[in-house]
Amino acid sequence: MPDRTFSVTDARRSGTRVVTFGIAAIVALLVLAGIWLFVTLPEAGAFNDRVERLFIENDDLTAQAEVKLLEILAQSGTAFAETLESYRLTIFVLLVFATALLLAALIFLVMLVGLNRRMAAIERSGIEVRSLIISRSENTVYLNTMGFHLTEAMMETLAILAEARLDEEMLTGTQIEAMISGRDASDCDEAAGATRVKRLRDGLGNQIVSELLVKTIAKRGYMLAVDKDVIEVI
Repeated sequence: MPDRTFSVTDARRSGTRVVTFGIAAIVALLVLAGIWLFVTLPEAGAFNDRVERLFIENDDLTAQAEVKLLEILAQSGTAFAETLESYRLTIFVLLVFATALLLAALIFLVMLVGLNRRMAAIERSGIEVRSLIISRSENTVYLNTMGFHLTEAMMETLAILAEARLDEEMLTGTQIEAMISGRDASDCDEAAGATRVKRLRDGLGNQIVSELLVKTIAKRGYMLAVDKDVIEVI
């Protein structure tokens, strides 16, 4: 039975589909609610139609008071129709705003979840390398926004590893030593290349730790560059 595999791309596509379906469902529900409201609301001229029926069905109304009453009813019907039209417009505007707010809330929620996942990934992986610039003339490597000075031998090792990474290649210690020394690979030792890599790790790692964790304050001493609230000794 084959092992179950997890793909980040498939997860991203699945998340995109869920968001799309969620947005479509919200829009559909609001549209249906709007249609239901507009259908169930009485027509603007419904009151006027009733007053008109009263005029038609009661032709024998001749008294001045009765005619005046019907005129008042007709005026009330006109006022009711205008009010109902304004209510319809208000309800439509409120539905549009509700749709926009719900969509914005959903989008911000998805962005927040994605940001939390990214921050969690960064916390698990440590330093996130966004840019790596190797300056041979300065014997300096720029990692993100931080610059670290290295020896020429370390710079050579790092440059060779960077070129190999660009070519999607993996180098052994023997190949590293051969490329740096210019000798044939059969005349080189694996331990020599491994030593170069170890020196690079130590030199660069010490400077990174000094920059991010253990600060050196001139003429004063050393201190940890972390918030005291996150420190716990057990």
